[in-house]
Amino acid sequence: MPQYFEAAMIICFGLSWPLSVLKSWKSRTTKGKSLFFEIFILIGYLCGIAGKLATQNITYVLIFYLINVVMVVFDLCLYYRNSKLDK
Repeated sequence: MPQYFEAAMIICFGLSWPLSVLKSWKSRTTKGKSLFFEIFILIGYLCGIAGKLATQNITYVLIFYLINVVMVVFDLCLYYRNSKLDK
């Protein structure tokens, strides 16, 4: 049962990333974005993955962590692209 709650948490957090990526893609600016926030979110997801691996509690929830990491990394790439465009 706890894995269902964890999955729901990760899915709810993950729903915002496609919107954030789309906003970054369309806006072509870093205004309204926080690099530190995104880095801390990425660290949090990586710690969640490390926790799963360390306890050998590898379930389907790991897939949602990985999807979120990919989206955050993509958004970070767009942040760097947009910061160059801002200059």
